Amino acid sequence: MSDTDTKALNDTSLAPPMRTRRQLPPNAKPVLVTLAIALGVFFIAYLRTDGSSLVLTQALVSGLLAGGVYGLVALGLTLIFGVLHVINFAQGALVTLGMYVTYVVSSNLGWNPYLTLVISVPVLFLFGALIQKVIINRSMGEQHANTLLLTLALGLLIENGLLLAFSGNPQSVRTGSETVYNIFGAVATQSRLIAFFGAMLLAILLFIMLQRTPTGTAIRAVASNPTGARLVGINTSRIYVITFAIGAACAGAAGTLVAPIVSITPVAGEVFNITAFVIVVLGGLGKVLGALFGGLIVGLAEQFGGILFPDQSNLLGVFIVFVLILFLRPQGLFSNNS
Repeated sequence: MSDTDTKALNDTSLAPPMRTRRQLPPNAKPVLVTLAIALGVFFIAYLRTDGSSLVLTQALVSGLLAGGVYGLVALGLTLIFGVLHVINFAQGALVTLGMYVTYVVSSNLGWNPYLTLVISVPVLFLFGALIQKVIINRSMGEQHANTLLLTLALGLLIENGLLLAFSGNPQSVRTGSETVYNIFGAVATQSRLIAFFGAMLLAILLFIMLQRTPTGTAIRAVASNPTGARLVGINTSRIYVITFAIGAACAGAAGTLVAPIVSITPVAGEVFNITAFVIVVLGGLGKVLGALFGGLIVGLAEQFGGILFPDQSNLLGVFIVFVLILFLRPQGLFSNNS
């Protein structure tokens, strides 16, 4: 065989191209799994309601509206964990504190509850910065159990302080006349719509801040590699304070947005604490977009859980989602880790 023939046999360019299997994008699989589970739940709920589209539409709208606020609370929680690696069990208590700030300002000054955002957000921001600088910072670098217990104790102190100041009697704030809107046959009050769109707007503004501002770039750098960030001149201690303050401000904003909807008590934020942790696990630890989408998923799980298990707490559906995520994808739906 001549050299020409040998080269021709070895020339792979003459061989027919090999077919390669097209792989799905990294985040496509969890999205498909979520959609499959959602369709299954929707079908079962359809059967449970005897095909009542009105009940299903109401559950869908109510779940999305509640999920927007849940996402805002979880956004602050996942931001704190992503940067400080601190599990903040006081997040729900900070939501309650935001409710009482709105109640005090609205009751004494006669402000519209939603206008009190200009007070509750700065107050919770400063309070968050203070407790990080004075309390949380001292335990950072130690075992996670230490900071976990510290934030748990902080949450209990906030709740009991509010109990001493306002007693356990439920309080409420008024927004005037409540307009009811019809959305594809479902009923949604004006307060719930404002809470949802307000939470989404604040979440979008925070996302833009993290992506487009020097402070946001520094926060993402510290979250990715604190040692490297320190070497390039970023003041990591300052970023830790700012990040915890932002997380607290998110909780305060959520508290103000839901104050006209819920009954305000010193323990009103506990349900937000539970759902926020489920959302963070569902979306992936430290994932901002995961917190937003996770909030919507948990809001829907809460509402459809009430349809599937009418004699049980609505949180049963949330915990079922929590267990499924831990079993099927413990790193979270939106985590890049396979």
